[in-house]
Amino acid sequence: MDKATTSSIDTISRTCIAVRLRLLNRVVTNFYDDALRPLSLKVSQLNILIVTARLGLARPAQVCEILQLDASTLSRNVKPLQTHGWLEVVPDEDARAQPFRLTPQGRRLIEKAVPAWEEAQRQATELLGNDGIALLDKATKKLGGPRAER
Repeated sequence: MDKATTSSIDTISRTCIAVRLRLLNRVVTNFYDDALRPLSLKVSQLNILIVTARLGLARPAQVCEILQLDASTLSRNVKPLQTHGWLEVVPDEDARAQPFRLTPQGRRLIEKAVPAWEEAQRQATELLGNDGIALLDKATKKLGGPRAER
Protein backbone atom coordinates (compact mmCIF):
# COMPACT_ATOMS: atom_id res chain seq x y z
CA MET A 1 0.00 0.00 0.00
CA ASP A 2 1.16 3.49 -0.66
CA LYS A 3 1.79 6.04 2.07
CA ALA A 4 -1.45 7.98 1.42
CA THR A 5 -3.59 4.82 1.75
CA THR A 6 -1.80 3.79 4.93
CA SER A 7 -2.31 7.26 6.34
CA SER A 8 -6.03 7.17 5.48
CA ILE A 9 -6.43 3.76 7.10
CA ASP A 10 -4.73 5.02 10.25
CA THR A 11 -6.91 8.15 10.34
CA ILE A 12 -10.16 6.23 9.85
CA SER A 13 -9.25 3.56 12.40
CA ARG A 14 -8.46 6.21 15.03
CA THR A 15 -11.17 8.78 14.39
CA CYS A 16 -14.26 7.22 12.79
CA ILE A 17 -17.28 8.53 14.70
CA ALA A 18 -19.56 5.77 13.38
CA VAL A 19 -17.32 3.00 14.71
CA ARG A 20 -17.08 4.59 18.14
CA LEU A 21 -20.83 5.22 18.32
CA ARG A 22 -21.59 1.63 17.28
CA LEU A 23 -19.20 0.32 19.95
CA LEU A 24 -20.81 2.55 22.58
CA ASN A 25 -24.26 1.48 21.40
CA ARG A 26 -23.38 -2.21 21.74
CA VAL A 27 -21.94 -1.75 25.23
CA VAL A 28 -24.88 0.32 26.50
CA THR A 29 -27.46 -1.96 24.84
CA ASN A 30 -25.82 -4.92 26.59
CA PHE A 31 -26.33 -3.21 29.98
CA TYR A 32 -30.07 -3.08 29.32
CA ASP A 33 -30.39 -6.46 27.60
CA ASP A 34 -28.46 -8.19 30.41
CA ALA A 35 -30.66 -6.54 33.05
CA LEU A 36 -33.89 -7.39 31.21
CA ARG A 37 -32.92 -10.96 30.21
CA PRO A 38 -34.58 -12.59 33.27
CA LEU A 39 -37.87 -11.14 31.97
CA SER A 40 -37.28 -12.58 28.46
CA LEU A 41 -37.11 -9.02 27.16
CA LYS A 42 -34.67 -6.88 25.20
CA VAL A 43 -34.38 -3.12 25.49
CA SER A 44 -35.55 -2.73 21.87
CA GLN A 45 -38.73 -4.61 22.79
CA LEU A 46 -39.18 -2.63 26.01
CA ASN A 47 -39.02 0.56 23.95
CA ILE A 48 -41.80 -0.75 21.71
CA LEU A 49 -43.90 -1.58 24.78
CA ILE A 50 -43.28 1.88 26.24
CA VAL A 51 -44.20 3.68 23.00
CA THR A 52 -47.30 1.51 22.71
CA ALA A 53 -48.30 2.27 26.31
CA ARG A 54 -47.93 5.99 25.64
CA LEU A 55 -49.92 5.86 22.39
CA GLY A 56 -52.70 3.60 23.69
CA LEU A 57 -53.45 2.28 20.23
CA ALA A 58 -50.22 2.04 18.27
CA ARG A 59 -50.14 2.03 14.51
CA PRO A 60 -47.00 0.41 13.10
CA ALA A 61 -46.13 3.46 10.99
CA GLN A 62 -46.30 5.68 14.10
CA VAL A 63 -44.06 3.39 16.12
CA CYS A 64 -41.59 3.14 13.23
CA GLU A 65 -41.43 6.92 13.01
CA ILE A 66 -41.03 7.46 16.76
CA LEU A 67 -38.32 4.80 17.17
CA GLN A 68 -36.75 5.29 13.73
CA LEU A 69 -37.28 1.64 12.79
CA ASP A 70 -38.08 0.08 9.46
CA ALA A 71 -41.28 -1.95 9.21
CA SER A 72 -39.54 -5.34 9.08
CA THR A 73 -37.54 -4.61 12.25
CA LEU A 74 -40.71 -3.55 14.05
CA SER A 75 -42.54 -6.65 12.85
CA ARG A 76 -39.70 -8.95 14.02
CA ASN A 77 -39.81 -7.34 17.47
CA VAL A 78 -43.59 -7.23 17.80
CA LYS A 79 -44.13 -10.95 17.04
CA PRO A 80 -42.50 -12.27 20.25
CA LEU A 81 -44.29 -9.57 22.25
CA GLN A 82 -47.58 -10.86 20.88
CA THR A 83 -46.56 -14.49 21.46
CA HIS A 84 -45.88 -13.72 25.13
CA GLY A 85 -49.27 -11.98 25.38
CA TRP A 86 -47.78 -8.53 26.07
CA LEU A 87 -49.22 -6.90 22.93
CA GLU A 88 -52.41 -7.62 21.02
CA VAL A 89 -53.43 -6.71 17.50
CA VAL A 90 -56.62 -4.68 17.31
CA PRO A 91 -58.90 -5.38 14.34
CA ASP A 92 -58.97 -2.42 11.94
CA GLU A 93 -60.93 -1.50 8.82
CA ASP A 94 -57.64 -1.60 6.94
CA ALA A 95 -56.35 -5.13 7.62
CA ARG A 96 -52.88 -4.12 6.43
CA ALA A 97 -52.45 -1.52 9.19
CA GLN A 98 -52.66 -3.98 12.13
CA PRO A 99 -52.63 -1.52 15.05
CA PHE A 100 -51.75 -3.01 18.40
CA ARG A 101 -52.04 -2.19 22.08
CA LEU A 102 -50.56 -3.21 25.37
CA THR A 103 -52.31 -6.02 27.23
CA PRO A 104 -52.72 -6.12 31.02
CA GLN A 105 -49.85 -8.66 31.04
CA GLY A 106 -47.75 -6.18 29.06
CA ARG A 107 -48.47 -3.46 31.61
CA ARG A 108 -47.44 -5.80 34.45
CA LEU A 109 -44.25 -6.69 32.54
CA ILE A 110 -43.33 -3.01 32.30
CA GLU A 111 -43.86 -2.67 36.06
CA LYS A 112 -41.60 -5.69 36.66
CA ALA A 113 -39.00 -4.31 34.22
CA VAL A 114 -38.59 -0.97 36.01
CA PRO A 115 -35.96 -2.09 38.58
CA ALA A 116 -33.89 -3.83 35.87
CA TRP A 117 -34.16 -0.76 33.63
CA GLU A 118 -33.11 1.49 36.52
CA GLU A 119 -30.00 -0.63 37.13
CA ALA A 120 -29.06 -0.53 33.44
CA GLN A 121 -29.72 3.21 33.39
CA ARG A 122 -27.37 3.60 36.37
CA GLN A 123 -24.65 1.63 34.57
CA ALA A 124 -25.05 3.68 31.39
CA THR A 125 -25.00 6.92 33.38
CA GLU A 126 -21.84 5.81 35.15
CA LEU A 127 -20.18 5.00 31.83
CA LEU A 128 -21.19 8.22 30.08
CA GLY A 129 -20.98 10.62 33.03
CA ASN A 130 -22.91 13.87 33.28
CA ASP A 131 -20.94 15.47 30.45
CA GLY A 132 -21.60 12.51 28.15
CA ILE A 133 -25.30 12.57 28.91
CA ALA A 134 -25.44 16.32 28.32
CA LEU A 135 -23.80 15.80 24.91
CA LEU A 136 -26.24 12.98 24.16
CA ASP A 137 -29.15 15.26 25.07
CA LYS A 138 -27.75 17.99 22.83
CA ALA A 139 -27.26 15.66 19.85
CA THR A 140 -30.71 14.11 20.30
CA LYS A 141 -32.28 17.56 20.44
CA LYS A 142 -30.64 18.43 17.10
CA LEU A 143 -32.32 15.36 15.62
CA GLY A 144 -35.67 16.47 16.99
CA GLY A 145 -35.79 13.52 19.40
CA PRO A 146 -36.74 13.42 23.05
CA ARG A 147 -34.51 14.98 25.68
CA ALA A 148 -33.83 12.66 28.56
CA GLU A 149 -35.41 13.70 31.83
CA ARG A 150 -33.42 12.98 34.95
